Amino acid sequence: MSYFTVLKLEKEPFSTSPDPAFFYHSTEHSTALNRLEIAIRLKRGLSLVLGDVGTGKTTLCRALLQSFGNEENDFIFHMILDPSFKSEYQFLTHLNKLFGVSPFFRSSIDQREVIEKYLFKKCVEEHKTVVLLIDEGQKLTLPQLEILRTLLNYETNENKLLQLVIFAQMELLPRIKTVRNFMDRISLKYILNPLDIRETEALIHFRLKQAGFNQIRNIFSLEAIQKIYDSTQGYPRQIAKLCHNAMEYVVMGNYETVTGQLIDQLIEKDKLWT
Repeated sequence: MSYFTVLKLEKEPFSTSPDPAFFYHSTEHSTALNRLEIAIRLKRGLSLVLGDVGTGKTTLCRALLQSFGNEENDFIFHMILDPSFKSEYQFLTHLNKLFGVSPFFRSSIDQREVIEKYLFKKCVEEHKTVVLLIDEGQKLTLPQLEILRTLLNYETNENKLLQLVIFAQMELLPRIKTVRNFMDRISLKYILNPLDIRETEALIHFRLKQAGFNQIRNIFSLEAIQKIYDSTQGYPRQIAKLCHNAMEYVVMGNYETVTGQLIDQLIEKDKLWT
């Protein structure tokens, strides 16, 4: 029995992978995306997006990258998915590899200097905008934050040479407050909050539509949506997980609708694992 055939879908609607095609433009996520685009285009330097686990930070990151897809000649994007490096030197080495600088450097000072030369060449001589996106920013250590602070010092009379966007969980906030002058360099601070009940319903319908569902009937009853919201409190990742489990039961049980009763059963089963 094919999951996609039964539901008449083209793609998995409730995957937890950060596919920008399934980026739901809630009020908060759209605002964050628009403000990040403006900050990058105006070369404002450092932007910080914070949010609890499952609020959609990684998907927002990918959507931001995609929004500049047709302007690759003007913008150079680099991304760090996980900044878990054992030392300052290792972190700088990785940055140099990202920037395409391959020669061996004996010291961290040498590596900083070559990064500065790279940024000057790209931004001043070639008139490009260099953007570094860091996901899982809560893993950044104090030495790494100090390196980033130093890189943000590289600037012309008009703007910063490096545009840095950090996506992190809330636990990063007290750490960056201990780094001297780091908070002062943040041009954009944004906190992603969970969805409300209206946006939870809209997210579910949006993901189904993006996956190819074009039937008139609603798979999820209003009672089911309310129970999904009550259980997940509007966190997109948790919504996706619960909806995926519900869709599996629809296929296996040959049901036409996800009911509130089915959601209750799934929630009770999930409690056995917690």
